[in-house]
Amino acid sequence: MKIGQIAVNVENVDRAVEFYQKVIGLPLLFETTGLAFFQCEDTRLLLSRPEKEEFDHKSSVIYFKVNDLQTEVDRMKGAGATFIDEPHMVAKMGETETWMAFFKDTEGNTHALMSEISS
Repeated sequence: MKIGQIAVNVENVDRAVEFYQKVIGLPLLFETTGLAFFQCEDTRLLLSRPEKEEFDHKSSVIYFKVNDLQTEVDRMKGAGATFIDEPHMVAKMGETETWMAFFKDTEGNTHALMSEISS
């Protein structure tokens, strides 16, 4: 089983589209009234305002896997991203270290960049 799509609640779709496209660097597939769809490898990412009050909450944390964490953090900072911490190791499993850096999107959601480094 694979994840086909993840929905991220946003307050302002246009503002979020600019952030996810220009700061994170995801390709925009298409937009329709109040909805924006991005491609993230095999998974679509849907940005939209919550359609019902019961769905009105912050997004789950999405961990974007990158090859070079520091380079990507620097690129995103240059594009306007606000990071809430610096890259740091969160786990070491055998010969593999997992590093992360957490950031906020324009809508108050917390997400992270992650990188797995084998020695």
